[in-house]
Amino acid sequence: MNQRIPAHIRNEILKIKSRKDIYSTSKIIKEKGLNTVCSSSRCPNLNLCFSNKTATFLLLGDKCTRKCPFCNIGYDEKPQIDLSEPAKIAYAVKSLKLNHAVITMVTRDDLEDGGASIVAAAVKEIKSNTDCGIVEVLTSDFKGSKKSINAVLDAGVNIFGHNIETVERFYKTVRPESSYELSLNILSFVKKEYPHIQTKSGIMVGFGENQEDVFKTISDIALTNVDFITIGQYMRPSIENIEVKEYVSLKTFIEYGKYAKSRGIKNVFSAPLVRSSFGAEKFYNNSIKLN
Repeated sequence: MNQRIPAHIRNEILKIKSRKDIYSTSKIIKEKGLNTVCSSSRCPNLNLCFSNKTATFLLLGDKCTRKCPFCNIGYDEKPQIDLSEPAKIAYAVKSLKLNHAVITMVTRDDLEDGGASIVAAAVKEIKSNTDCGIVEVLTSDFKGSKKSINAVLDAGVNIFGHNIETVERFYKTVRPESSYELSLNILSFVKKEYPHIQTKSGIMVGFGENQEDVFKTISDIALTNVDFITIGQYMRPSIENIEVKEYVSLKTFIEYGKYAKSRGIKNVFSAPLVRSSFGAEKFYNNSIKLN
């Protein structure tokens, strides 16, 4: 049976800075027909982020070629491609006056390069046509294609993100079409071959994992020499998705954060509503001050 959302999480979701800014952010996104992971994944932080005039742009459409049971993004074997997406995203970045842009993507196993060329084009558009200084990407695994990964990294990315999402024990349940080992190898490859580019990964808790599972996953991620890790509470986006087995306590999130630090990960963001791109600019700026 799905558990009731605790009061402290409900209260955080309700924190809104400005409804006017939510509207203006939505207007810019709708004006160009853009997709955001905020809307497509039914992120609980949507209103808070939009009120701060930030959003995580979703490339390659709003349908994915994989069916991850935890995710709300729709499925299609061969979704359409809008080749004008990169230019439209650059327009939105410029209109919102973003200093730190975050781009993510749906998984496109139907494409030879997994969609890497579109992601690379978006990075280049932002770098060339806006004043945005930091471009962060959150990519699929590209089926492990180094050629695709290199194409994205060579476009001028500042932060490369790839999420582990869950502990190894639950991969077959939560990410049946993905590989725990492959995702770790991707993070290791990027840091080894592109040491000047910062790497980032994230996990969710609440699927029924125990502390030992989480500590092992954090340790495995730490071995990739990742620069940033996010740890957040899984929240069921719809009744079609996996149920929440546990709402993890704030104390436990603090313990997970401390453990990540003890494993050598310098920049850790661990709290219930933390998502891989939530507060990305602040997270990055704080890392500069701390390091």
